Amino acid sequence: MISRQSPFTGFRLRAVSLAVLGAALATPALAQWAPGAYIGANVGRTTADFDGAPATTPPTALTLTGEDDREIGYKLYGGYQFHRNFAVEGGFYDLGRFDYTYSGAAGTISGNTRYRGLNLDLVGRLPFGERFAAFGRIGAAYTQARANVTTTGLIAGGGSRRESDLGAKFGLGLEYAFTPNLAVRAEWERYHRVEDPVRGRGHIDMASLGLVYRFGAPAVVPVRVVAPPP
Repeated sequence: MISRQSPFTGFRLRAVSLAVLGAALATPALAQWAPGAYIGANVGRTTADFDGAPATTPPTALTLTGEDDREIGYKLYGGYQFHRNFAVEGGFYDLGRFDYTYSGAAGTISGNTRYRGLNLDLVGRLPFGERFAAFGRIGAAYTQARANVTTTGLIAGGGSRRESDLGAKFGLGLEYAFTPNLAVRAEWERYHRVEDPVRGRGHIDMASLGLVYRFGAPAVVPVRVVAPPP
């Protein structure tokens, strides 16, 4: 006797197979943006913009005669993604050391200033596709500027100077996930209203590239499909 399979049984098998296939395809994308902690490191080019001339003793008019406004900077950070679209992130940054020279009728003042600090940001994320995400950040940066100054002529005030201040920080970037745990970032950030002990307030931009490691991303587990009895 030939056993005839019900058409409803075939329909159920196809439905189960499609559901399992859909879950398997969706798991990697969801795992990349799952809530959890992460760490990362970036390195890139920094650019400083300080337009103010130094205040001298005795007061004298100065002209900027030499400047190195490009450097290499880096940052180390950690964060927690508490929602698919939002994370909080904090870290340490070193924006590099910048050289400058000002000249006037009473003499010259030259030096270099290094900028380091701590930041805390709110990061908004917009995942698109299975591996890409765009993000923006806004937060606060506590920057410490350390300057070494040399003067000539009648200008006094050489030596070491230090200034610390709290300023705003914001930026934009893109992220690409190689795996649910490992991703690469490209981003631009501005450290706004940084206080320099010699040149007053300015800002520093950093364009950087880095790697991000996410902890506890769920692994993709193969699913064994068992066909129901006819």
